[in-house]
Amino acid sequence: MKYNIFGYLVGEGVSNVFKNKKSTGASLVIMCATMIIFGVFLMIGENINHFVDQIKSEQGFQVFLKTDATEAEIEEVGEKIRALDGVSTIEPKSKQDALNTMKERLKDKGNVLDGFNYQVFSASYIVTLTDLNLSKDVQNKILEFDNIKKITSSDETVTTLLNLASGIKIVTGVILILLIIISIFIIANTIKLTVHARRKEISIMKYVGATNNFIRWPFIVEGMIIGIISSAISLVLVGGAYSVLAEQAVNAQFMKTIGMSLVSFKDMISSIIFVYMLLGIGIGALGSVISMRKYLKV
Repeated sequence: MKYNIFGYLVGEGVSNVFKNKKSTGASLVIMCATMIIFGVFLMIGENINHFVDQIKSEQGFQVFLKTDATEAEIEEVGEKIRALDGVSTIEPKSKQDALNTMKERLKDKGNVLDGFNYQVFSASYIVTLTDLNLSKDVQNKILEFDNIKKITSSDETVTTLLNLASGIKIVTGVILILLIIISIFIIANTIKLTVHARRKEISIMKYVGATNNFIRWPFIVEGMIIGIISSAISLVLVGGAYSVLAEQAVNAQFMKTIGMSLVSFKDMISSIIFVYMLLGIGIGALGSVISMRKYLKV
């Protein structure tokens, strides 16, 4: 395509945006609303996944050693656990630590254990993993080591977390698909109004030999521009609102109590810009193509 033809098609697309102010305004409002809704769900999904990752990183299991294991044997087991693939951290708990934990559980009655021989307790290791899916495999390997008494773990909690993470991804994907379909339908119908108003001009262009692509491209450019503008507006609105809410949430006592944090907008902005631009340009172009089909039939 020659440059002057390309410039003409782009110029026509840009002029269409400003000529058809009503349809352009309607498209912008509807696409902004759709993108803002999508952005909200996207950020909620990102934060829920972030919470799940935080909780998952703290999940693990406790390996108890036999009470008659020597210090050297306890240290040897610790080294073996640390060397296993998938192990993230390993925290030793001595027999004295086990006694102190028991006192804490008894609370006000903990003094009954004063002077109790802590040697009857088992030393242990609290193990966290890089991937909770490896929990069973790692536990089975540890059970093969010498001086292992038992392993306690919250496998049900782990399974629930993994299912929750998968569910969030599915829900986010379904919402994305629904919003894309809705947006394509909306932009196609709003641009169809512009096309309908210029149907005589399109017919004349076809009579004088203009190709379908030559007629179609200005409308595609129009849809893409509307998508880009909608993306920019939505990004500013969503980003501003999220930054204010996130700052309040971080300072909230509840968040401090549970030790959770939100994903900062800076960490999400690159992915949001990419998705917004991809959706805006893609939906705008596809909506324009769909709206033109009726008028470009031979």
